Amino acid sequence: MLSLDQLNRRQAVRVGTGSLLGLSLGDLLRADADAKQAPQARSVIHLYLTGGFSVQESWDPKPEAPTDFRGSFDVVRTNRGDHFSENFPRMAAVADKMTVIRSMHCKIPDHGQAAYHLFTGYLPTTVMDFPQMGAVVSQQFGSRKNMPPYVAIPNKVSGTGGTGHLSSKFGAFELNADPGGRGEFKVKDFSLPDGVSERQFERRRRARAILESRLRSQGVDDTQLGTMNEFYQRAYTLLNSPAARAAFSLEAEPQKIRDLYGHGYILNYRRQPAAIGGRLMMARRLVEAGVRFVTVRYDGWDSHVDIRNAFTDKAPALDHAIAGLLADLDQRGMLDDTLVMVTTEFGRTPRVNSSNGRDHWARSYSMLLAGGGVTRGQIYGASDATASEPAKNPVALEDFLYTVYHQLGIDANNELLAFGTRPIEIVKGGKLVKGLLA
Repeated sequence: MLSLDQLNRRQAVRVGTGSLLGLSLGDLLRADADAKQAPQARSVIHLYLTGGFSVQESWDPKPEAPTDFRGSFDVVRTNRGDHFSENFPRMAAVADKMTVIRSMHCKIPDHGQAAYHLFTGYLPTTVMDFPQMGAVVSQQFGSRKNMPPYVAIPNKVSGTGGTGHLSSKFGAFELNADPGGRGEFKVKDFSLPDGVSERQFERRRRARAILESRLRSQGVDDTQLGTMNEFYQRAYTLLNSPAARAAFSLEAEPQKIRDLYGHGYILNYRRQPAAIGGRLMMARRLVEAGVRFVTVRYDGWDSHVDIRNAFTDKAPALDHAIAGLLADLDQRGMLDDTLVMVTTEFGRTPRVNSSNGRDHWARSYSMLLAGGGVTRGQIYGASDATASEPAKNPVALEDFLYTVYHQLGIDANNELLAFGTRPIEIVKGGKLVKGLLA
């Protein structure tokens, strides 16, 4: 049996208060063991729909509400008997592989603050910067199969935090290239610069090692040198790894898989490819190769004006890509241990505005989870008749994030040290949403 001094500070406090409530140390230890059960998810694919994704035009339509609330789209029945907007027929056909949470709510309808809150679990302050979930996963688990633990496709989202009070070495590896865009897709970090031969590259690597050794002898901060050395070692590993280079390429994907994710969609208002199919296909390749956390961004959902045309333009590619990802993961036997989460920073107003759009709304919206030990084929919670407020099983954003961490085997109540001395909870005030889990 563990002694009291082997418990951390939080557990000690719980033991002290628990005894007053009639709970024994054994009860608390059993509860702690339950919290530390084997994780269900080994990897996360996080699809972030920037701008505030509308529930009425997607996964929580209100067909019986007045027209100025329900909008102009019809509905489609899912294979579980529920309703999605007609914009998402392919997702409706694989609804048995996912859980849609219709009772999300967050704190503030401001893009910057809400996006930061989503990625970190905290509202931004002038005192402290907090790490993104991907950075925490990177810090907790490190790399696997010599792959970067955290990757952003095509790049990270500005204003959503970074590594916060953690070392910068836990930050996202950015592709800075779009696997779903026009032209040749090539991650520049996987090839030597033009005009640099293999021999020249090796000479530069040796020269850098000599310089670093001299800097250490002169008393330069070893922590900073160690971080830079780790960056370089990762780069060398990727450059010299055929498996890594293959993972960051779509060339080996057969046509039937490309068709599964969807391709050839053009965003009419931008006259450019709808890149989401290629981005999610790349995300699957990366988690298959060993990446622990992949963030995929798909912009353009801030629909203050003409929301009908916005969804008519962008939703078909998104519908195709998400349905394809879930089917692909399931066919490969990867869905059980890959957690897919589709998020947005907040929702849209219940009533359509005078410009035929919807404005910002944080009090009720939807998000999606699939795989990784999450219940399949579930609608969790409910919003009221006009999607104004949660009406059943409300889920705070902190609880959503806590549950994702739990499925990865991370207790979000744990504290990480900021500035070497200050303990900061991974997520403050979150709790497990057991109804989401299988």
